[in-house]
Amino acid sequence: MVKVSKWDGGKVGKRDLDDSSLGELVKKRLLRGAVLQYEANRRQGTVKTKTRAETAYTGNKPFKQKGTGNARRGDRNSPLLRGGGVIFGPRPRDYTQHMPRKAKREALRSALRGKLGDSEVAALDGKAFTEPKTKTAQDALLGLGAQRSATIVVPSDNVGVWKSFRNIPRVDVVRASDLNAYHVLARDWLVLVDDAWTVLMDRLDDGKPAPAESGSGEGGES
Repeated sequence: MVKVSKWDGGKVGKRDLDDSSLGELVKKRLLRGAVLQYEANRRQGTVKTKTRAETAYTGNKPFKQKGTGNARRGDRNSPLLRGGGVIFGPRPRDYTQHMPRKAKREALRSALRGKLGDSEVAALDGKAFTEPKTKTAQDALLGLGAQRSATIVVPSDNVGVWKSFRNIPRVDVVRASDLNAYHVLARDWLVLVDDAWTVLMDRLDDGKPAPAESGSGEGGES
């Protein structure tokens, strides 16, 4: 059990979290792979340039081959001329990376273990948000010391919390069922609303954590 700060709408207290499902080792290679996989899967891969076969200029010679004093030109689609085709330019492609489900879970365990080890996990009482109010959200982050940046984890869809935090820079609101290693690592603080931690542990407690072997696995949840 570990103790974390908890804000209940007024003063800051303490709350116990059961971290027995997280294992002991923070697997840095696995976390690096998780971040790379998530960012790669966000790439659209739609950038495209035209080759000389796709540009709209005529294929006729701009001037005769000899006697003008100019360099020889075949047509104005040449990559050497302004508006011509592009040599070896980017083309549409798929950047998607895949990873085993167990590796994704283990990456999330490592990310949560690292946040707990750095004392960057806090809790929040959702009852304090009876109505959407950004001022209340800012007071909560200030009370917890998490005003730099934070990922707010809600146990389920919570419109009041989401609308309260959505306009604050460098703050994300994520459901516990959707949380992945990238969400945990992207912000300085992890703030748990109500029983979000219990939902997370239920996701991860479908089996024992993977053995604490150095350099095992790579990847992250998408």
